[in-house]
Amino acid sequence: MNWTEILQRYNLYLEYEKGHTPRSQQTYSLLIRQFLLWLEKHRIQDLNEIRIEDLTEFLRSLRRRQRIPGASSPVPTSFPPRSETLYLYIAALRSFFRFAEQEGWIQANPSLLLTLPRRWRRLPHVLTPEEIDRLLTPPPHPTPSDLCDQAILEVAYASGLRLGELRELRLEQLYLDAGFLRVLGKGRKERVVPIGRKAVEALRRYLEVGRPQLVRPHSPSNVFLTRRGTAFSHTAMWRRIKRRATLAGITRNFTPHTLRHSFATHLLERGADLRIIQELLGHANINTTEIYTHVAQRRLQEIHRRFHPRA
Repeated sequence: MNWTEILQRYNLYLEYEKGHTPRSQQTYSLLIRQFLLWLEKHRIQDLNEIRIEDLTEFLRSLRRRQRIPGASSPVPTSFPPRSETLYLYIAALRSFFRFAEQEGWIQANPSLLLTLPRRWRRLPHVLTPEEIDRLLTPPPHPTPSDLCDQAILEVAYASGLRLGELRELRLEQLYLDAGFLRVLGKGRKERVVPIGRKAVEALRRYLEVGRPQLVRPHSPSNVFLTRRGTAFSHTAMWRRIKRRATLAGITRNFTPHTLRHSFATHLLERGADLRIIQELLGHANINTTEIYTHVAQRRLQEIHRRFHPRA
């Protein structure tokens, strides 16, 4: 079996056994493809020949800005890669060798000896309530696409969904009379997420007035559709959200996760339980959710400094 066939089998493993999202699957596949090209360059033809020294040398080659010949596909990294990117490479290598071990292709797993670099946890960017109000103010004479954008923004802030979850949201996952969505998140794990009155109103208006004008004979059952009646790509949906942020006068750093971060932080600031926020966000580990406590504490300190007479 050659490297191309092995990579194809690995992609199926990521999709059907691990339940990775298409974006995660593509990322891991690109990183492992780089590794397989590196093996080919160094004339390593059998997975059983690979030792920990080979893995560390591959990672050093990334540090030395050595691009792998033939790796023309874009990879999610800059060169030399930062510690976060090396962390991702090591995670991909561990995943790949677990798969190879499961298939019986290797007798020992060399990736178990890799040391993960320290991951610095950056505080998420969060909008203020005033900025949220500006962002969610609808345009005066909305087109069908404007109604779609408004529904995307309202649902994103009301539910904390990831961008990929918004893109993949389908009509059968809406329960507007009950006020909730059924979401398929990372690892194909399902969760129920409530949404508020404003989001329900925006969705109803879009579904009744906007979406029928966007639907084409080939349109999928995705809730949100482009002007051509197709499902959104990651980039296209992000551009539409970013455009609305610009029109709202939001000039500071705005990422695809900003509304998700704002959703979680604003809930926490108003007394929501951290475990509930974890469930709403679909975090497998409470440690991931705890970063929002740092954001809330920082905001409280800022308010104290601004308004207390003896701060």
